[in-house]
Amino acid sequence: MTPEPGELAQAFPRAAVVHEWLTAPGGSEKVALEVLGLLPGADVYTSVYDPAVWGERLRDNRVHTSFLDRVPKATTIYPKLLPLMNAAFESFDLSGLDLVVSSSHSCAKNVITGPGTLHVCYCHTPMRHAWEPGFLAQEKLGPAGSLAARMLLGRLRRQDYAGAARPDVFIANSNHVAARIAKYYRREARVVHPPVDVERHLGRERRPQDYYLVLGRLVPYKRADLAVAACAALGRPVKVVGDGRAMEDVRAAAGPGAEFLGRVSDEEVVELLAGARALLFPGEEDFGIVPVEAQAAGVPVVAWGVGGVRDSVVDGETGVLFAQQTVASLAAAILELEGLDLDESAIRANARRFAPERFRAELTEVILETSVARLPA
Repeated sequence: MTPEPGELAQAFPRAAVVHEWLTAPGGSEKVALEVLGLLPGADVYTSVYDPAVWGERLRDNRVHTSFLDRVPKATTIYPKLLPLMNAAFESFDLSGLDLVVSSSHSCAKNVITGPGTLHVCYCHTPMRHAWEPGFLAQEKLGPAGSLAARMLLGRLRRQDYAGAARPDVFIANSNHVAARIAKYYRREARVVHPPVDVERHLGRERRPQDYYLVLGRLVPYKRADLAVAACAALGRPVKVVGDGRAMEDVRAAAGPGAEFLGRVSDEEVVELLAGARALLFPGEEDFGIVPVEAQAAGVPVVAWGVGGVRDSVVDGETGVLFAQQTVASLAAAILELEGLDLDESAIRANARRFAPERFRAELTEVILETSVARLPA
């Protein structure tokens, strides 16, 4: 099915997109922008908004912010406002709308809509802070922060579970997330993989050099420390692109062959991917856009075989999935990859499955099917 231009906008003339916060472009924000492309002129509702970051990208949309946007320095301290997020999204007046699409990994799905409004939740993940104690364990919260997190946990889970009853349909970004929605929310979910800009990589010539690549935000759960430690153990060069609060730990685990490039331009990312021997991806992601971008560039992926990466990497054909989140397991996977004769064209072809046009078609199909199913018999 290929959606007709303006098909959703014609079917739902009064529509809104709800997103957690609009403070910096990332993977979930790309999804929200693609949804807005299907619903031009739709209103946008978010907890905190930094207009300077978004420039012209939201010029055709009216952006509604919550009371949290008035908190001093809200665009930088918004993670600390999590206890108030549920109230922020419940405060929005969404009455009179035909369609609400929430782009949610926390509280965006908790908005309250009218009985005549179709509410579709594109779920990037159930709230990790509420359901995965291991996620918080990797953060350096300190004794006071850990105690506060434990005290808050019960309330977060109750609010998150209650909010999960509000959407008419859940769409998950991977089979991994669909399973977590079933476990935590007791809801079924359709799987629509997020859109990935594969075209900017597909046409680039592959020029492999003798280095491995780590690409993305350096935060604890992504485990970039494992990647640099495995390369140090094997004596392999590795380039690390990105920055974040885990930088100190990653540097401590690195060997002399590690090069830290910090944040680089999009064009530099394309060039670095084209030259990489492989992308190293040792963290658990709900989907993982970077592995798809790497494959579009013809670059194999060595990834921990847990999470959304199982939807995008074909073990032994477009990369290697390793079983344990340890330095030894990752190092063994790197050696396994080096012994494989992989087909670059097959790696690129695999990435084509995640092009934006596929996302638009599948999302449109789910929304229209759900709308028809809600009609009285």
